[in-house]
Amino acid sequence: MNNKATPPKSITVMLVDDHPVVRDGYRHLLENTPDIRVVAEANDGEEACALYAQYTPDVVVLDLSMPGIGGLETLRRIKAKDPAVNMLVFSMHDSETLVLRSLEAGATGYLTKQGGVAQMVEAVRLVAQGKLFVDSKYVPDLMHHRLFSTEDPLQALSTREFQIFQLLAEGHSVSDIAVMLSISPKTVGVHHAHIMRKLRLQNAAQLVRLAIRCNVVKP
Repeated sequence: MNNKATPPKSITVMLVDDHPVVRDGYRHLLENTPDIRVVAEANDGEEACALYAQYTPDVVVLDLSMPGIGGLETLRRIKAKDPAVNMLVFSMHDSETLVLRSLEAGATGYLTKQGGVAQMVEAVRLVAQGKLFVDSKYVPDLMHHRLFSTEDPLQALSTREFQIFQLLAEGHSVSDIAVMLSISPKTVGVHHAHIMRKLRLQNAAQLVRLAIRCNVVKP
């Protein structure tokens, strides 16, 4: 009789980041962990959507700031195809607003690049089980947000409006955003008007200043 125990199944991971050096770093970390295996890598959101359909990994580790459709739209598209997907955002943005928006869009975890590599293995293991992982330093802010959510002006925006707000703040034109999000320029224009009205903004400079103040984009 064979008494050998069945080895545990590896956690399969897809890395999505437009910086190869960054991907190399955390691929090396994860692949030196016995129970984690990197099965795919993508340079941008469009490639990530195609590769997810091919590999269906247990966890997608996703950057937010990428060319093309960007991280939040990538998250939304993959989540629309597979609501059960487990996604860990791994971002340079140290922003409560982006943590909240990522979780609202369906992310299972959020980790910053400033101090996240040391926590990456723990985060991947928890997210693979469908458990929420958020850096402990965000917990007080998130609790404060739940109690005093009206203090954040960006809470007035829908998920789509927030995506467009972020892209506008990064300097993209209406036509560029339409292509990125696969919607018409007219639809982008309508969202833009709603954003300006909801946030009581008069011009693009005010929009950029608000995005910087809320730590959505870097100055």
